[in-house]
Amino acid sequence: MKKKRTISIALAAAVVCFAVFGRNMFDKGEKLSYETVSAERRAIEAHVTASGTVSAVTTVDVGTQVSGTIKEIYVDYNSVVKKGQLIALIDPSTFEAQVEQARANLMQAKASLQKAKATLDDAKRNLDRQKMLWDRDLIARSDLDSAQTDYDLAVAGVSEAEANVYQTQAALKKAETDLGYTRICSPVNGIVVSREVDVGQTVAASYQTPTLFTIAQDLTKMQIETSVDEADIGNVREGQDATFTVDAYPDALFSGTIRQVRIASSVEENVVTYPVIIDVANPDLMLKPGMTANVTIITEKKDDALTVPSSAFRYRPSNYTGETLRGKVVWVLEGGSPVPKNVNTGITDGSYVEITGGDLKETDLIVIGESTNSSSASAKKSNGMRPPF
Repeated sequence: MKKKRTISIALAAAVVCFAVFGRNMFDKGEKLSYETVSAERRAIEAHVTASGTVSAVTTVDVGTQVSGTIKEIYVDYNSVVKKGQLIALIDPSTFEAQVEQARANLMQAKASLQKAKATLDDAKRNLDRQKMLWDRDLIARSDLDSAQTDYDLAVAGVSEAEANVYQTQAALKKAETDLGYTRICSPVNGIVVSREVDVGQTVAASYQTPTLFTIAQDLTKMQIETSVDEADIGNVREGQDATFTVDAYPDALFSGTIRQVRIASSVEENVVTYPVIIDVANPDLMLKPGMTANVTIITEKKDDALTVPSSAFRYRPSNYTGETLRGKVVWVLEGGSPVPKNVNTGITDGSYVEITGGDLKETDLIVIGESTNSSSASAKKSNGMRPPF
């Protein structure tokens, strides 16, 4: 009986010790620590990102206006050409024959004109004689009328012959022009980007002009046509700076200037975008037509702006139970606890946000995160305490 009473007293003592020391241990075991930063002045840029394709500013499709067989090709891919340079030849045999035929027709028309003029001269002389005889009452009126009719017909014959001459001259000019079209020449100075024909291939220009070559006029001046989302297009203006990278040179950063913001929108997968054209200098010809460009358009920049990290606006104290906060708020550490401060914001580059006004001071410590440290074991070790039985 005495033994049972002793065990009960020991258990009661253990419960009391656990209640006292255990509660004290857990009260001191968890403590919030805050990660803070200070507002700082820095250069900041607001930007819009997009992707586009690098292309030559002026690209010319060279075709043919006559049908025929390609007889010669004088250039290939990447050939540098000059304006007026012969780059291909269509077999001219048929067109040369047409020119000779047109020349013969012109000669025949001129001969017919000379004949018509001779007939007119003869009719004129006969009419003059008939008038003289009529004045002397030596012929009948019908003879004079007949001479007049012959003269009028001769005049008409000359006009018809002259018209035939003009017509055959036009036919000759067309034949000579078609013959000239068999010589395919470069319309600009540039580089051949593509060649669509081979020697012996027949090209037909009956319905539309076939493309034989594509020539980029000047690859030292390129452009990027990119599409900007409708949510960002309001901040994009002509003359703004842009930077971009291409997959071929991942470590190189290229720059350009916005030349045009087009108003013709396009819709793809329910997303409205607007074309933006960026001029790019390419003196060393590193950029090539067709490359994909990852573009960053700098819409606004400030050199000495008061900024805070973007993460400051995402922070909320875990133990905050106050009223709902409105507007832009950052939390400042005061007296060991976070206190909300309303601020006015400006531009952002994604990592930092400009502060344009509000309750924030440059000396404030801005909370961007918190963590819980469990220090019970170290506290007990330093105080020499043992856990209760």
